[in-house]
Amino acid sequence: MPTDLLDPDKIKANLKTKRIGRKILVFDSTSSTNDITAEYAKNKDNDGLVIFAEQQSAGRGRAGCKWHSSRADSILCSIVFIESALKAELLSLACAVAVADALGKVGISEAKIKWPNDILLTGKKVAGILLESKTTNTNNAYIIGVGINCHQTRDSFPSELQSTATSIDIESQTICDRILLAKRLLTSIDSWLDMAEKNSKDVTDRWRELSIQLGHRITLSYNGRKFAGNCIGIDLQKGLILQLDTGGVRMFDAAHTTIVKQ
Repeated sequence: MPTDLLDPDKIKANLKTKRIGRKILVFDSTSSTNDITAEYAKNKDNDGLVIFAEQQSAGRGRAGCKWHSSRADSILCSIVFIESALKAELLSLACAVAVADALGKVGISEAKIKWPNDILLTGKKVAGILLESKTTNTNNAYIIGVGINCHQTRDSFPSELQSTATSIDIESQTICDRILLAKRLLTSIDSWLDMAEKNSKDVTDRWRELSIQLGHRITLSYNGRKFAGNCIGIDLQKGLILQLDTGGVRMFDAAHTTIVKQ
């Protein structure tokens, strides 16, 4: 029986955040935390609400990819962010920086960012972020979904993912405390979203420090077409900036782009 089952009272205890985590709910099981959180987003009073689940029956990542997780093995949560002035690209960068900073150094590896939404340890995916926008009759909201692999062993992952996925326990060779990690995560997201609204340069500077793609040649797919070139930066409105092999500079937004090869 896991000893770190998520408990809203334990997560909220001494949680020093301004906006994120005003309300915290924990479900034993749900289809998708993003889906259920979207219902709560209809009420503007739920700004900052965080919903955790011990298990998801229909968890998903970007582009509808399935998110694999057994019960109580991960941090699976979604956050309601209502009426923000932040654009999606900057919000996405800030969330990636926040998750990477919350993980920090695990074992011999510092958490790194693979644009747009993957967090890596030793080059393997340990966490992912799914950002979705919701417009209702009363407000505009973002749903920030975060999944972090915690207690998985190598055999926990499907065979096709065992060479590309990892967990905190695997990398640290210890057993992490998910309640402490949840606290660090919410604190980090709260801080970096606040920073994004005050000084976006701090966010982009930190993203550059943590990016595995900046300064490297990559191949990506954009609306079904492949492009290759050297990653030279990030634009807060238009996304990743590539110096193309074919000449010229082009920007690629996260919504329509997938990294094919690093």
